[in-house]
Amino acid sequence: MKPTLYIVAFWGLVLIGVWIYTSADVPQPPGVLAPEEPRQTETPQQTWDRGDAHFMALAQFEMRGRVLSTSHYYFDTESSLAPVDLALGWGRMSDTSVIEELSIAQGRRYYMWRQRSGHALPIPPDEIISHSANMHMIPANGEIEKKLEDVRKGHVVELKGFLVMVTKPGGWRWKSSLSRTDTGMGACELVWVEALRF
Repeated sequence: MKPTLYIVAFWGLVLIGVWIYTSADVPQPPGVLAPEEPRQTETPQQTWDRGDAHFMALAQFEMRGRVLSTSHYYFDTESSLAPVDLALGWGRMSDTSVIEELSIAQGRRYYMWRQRSGHALPIPPDEIISHSANMHMIPANGEIEKKLEDVRKGHVVELKGFLVMVTKPGGWRWKSSLSRTDTGMGACELVWVEALRF
C-alpha cells in the first residue's frame, strides 16, 4: 500500500472513531432524572428579526429534560432556523427503566414512540404524551448552536428561552405549540434557546 493510502486510511479510521464516540448514547442509571414539569409563563409581546425571519415570543420557557432522541436537519426549509430537534422527556419519561421498554425515533420533524415488541407499555399512553415532546431548537447564537450539535441521546439538558412564532415574507409561518398534551401536526414546541446546559 502506498504511503498516501496509509494516511487516508488512518484519517478515515480516526473520523469513524470520532463519529462513533460523538453519536454514542450517554448511559444513565434507573430513576427519574428530570422530575419537574417544564415552566411556561406569559411574556410581554417581544419581537425581533434575523435575516428575513420575524420572531414573536409567545411565552417564556425553561425546562430540564432527558434527551430521548436527537435529529439533525440540513436541507429542509426550516433547517436554517432550527438545525436540531430534541425529543425530551421529564417525569417518568426521564427514567431509564421506563425508556428501555419503548422504541423511540424521530424523522421529518416528528417524534414517534411505541412499545417494544413483546413488551407492555411501562406507563399509561397519556403520561407518555404529556411528559415527552419533540422540540425544534432555534439557537440564539453560535455558541448555543455548537452546544446543540454536541447534545446526545441520554444527556440531561437544562434550557431557557422562548416559545416562538416565526414568519417570513410570502406568508410562511411556523408556530410553537403552547401545550404539553397535544399530538400530531402542530404539537411540537418551537424554542428560541438562549441558555443551554447538559
